Amino acid sequence: MQISHNIALESFHSALLCWYHSYGRKNLPWRNFARDGSYAYPIYISEIMLQQTQLSRVLESYYFPFLARFPTLSTLAKSSEQEVLHLWQGLGYYSRARNLHACAKICVKQHNAKLPDDLRALQALPGIGAYTAGAIMCFGFGRVAHFADSNITRVLQRLVATKSLSQKWILALAKSLLPQSHQVFDYHQALIDLGALVCTTTPKCASCPITNHCTSAFKPIPPKSKASKLPLTLHLAICKNLDSIALCQSQEHLYKGLYNLPIIAKDTQSQSPLPTHRLLGSFTHAYTKYAITTYVYEVPSACLPTTLLPNMQWCPIHNLPPISNLTKKALRYF
Repeated sequence: MQISHNIALESFHSALLCWYHSYGRKNLPWRNFARDGSYAYPIYISEIMLQQTQLSRVLESYYFPFLARFPTLSTLAKSSEQEVLHLWQGLGYYSRARNLHACAKICVKQHNAKLPDDLRALQALPGIGAYTAGAIMCFGFGRVAHFADSNITRVLQRLVATKSLSQKWILALAKSLLPQSHQVFDYHQALIDLGALVCTTTPKCASCPITNHCTSAFKPIPPKSKASKLPLTLHLAICKNLDSIALCQSQEHLYKGLYNLPIIAKDTQSQSPLPTHRLLGSFTHAYTKYAITTYVYEVPSACLPTTLLPNMQWCPIHNLPPISNLTKKALRYF
């Protein structure tokens, strides 16, 4: 597929790479690993954690503890899913953690406990799509690859002044703009940083090194209309038994394997507490498409709905299984 653009590639690459060498986030740990495959695993972990999660949260609380506990694909494969979810607790999008665990097991069985040095083989693994596979090949194995995350996509769309490019066309454009092979690593890191720091939702065109090449430079950006979240009210029970508390394991895809307080009622209309139990407190919580108002009650076990009992467990309060962020907030009232 040919993409027509009027970009002077040598000048474009030079401006972008000069900016990266001055302002890029070159101190990020995964940017300073050898690119011979020996550090493909920690680079893979960074790429998965950074999906839908702020860089600061990953670095401050999750990346290093995760690698300390699971330093290799083998140790990750030998662990239980509960252990993996426990370390992922609070990071959200828990299917990422389950896919990491499944991927490690496959790599141990089929790839000698290593990530495969092959684009198609990588994309065949759970949770690894086109971007992550390309990033692992480039950042982990030092290969020439073209790929586009949300930051790169935004930069490329503005570069050619269109938002309607399909992912297929974005990747074709990305391929057509690749520099010489020895520059590909810094080039991709530069595009990622440019999208994260300068070409943001509200672009800082005055600080951008490639305005001379960009057909959207200094043009007004129409405001994005935000989809409103659906209101949802949850009524959660804190049910105690000495030093233990009742929890139910979630069967929902997003939170599967995590534990939550028993839900004694929920609705999308009323936002008032139940009169039948002692109210301990309330809070709000955002969850995918829902804006949740949550009420927390002290409830005797005899008053819990019988439908909850088959999936309920008594868990020691000082040794809890992996719990959701919603439950973390609710347990402040324990």
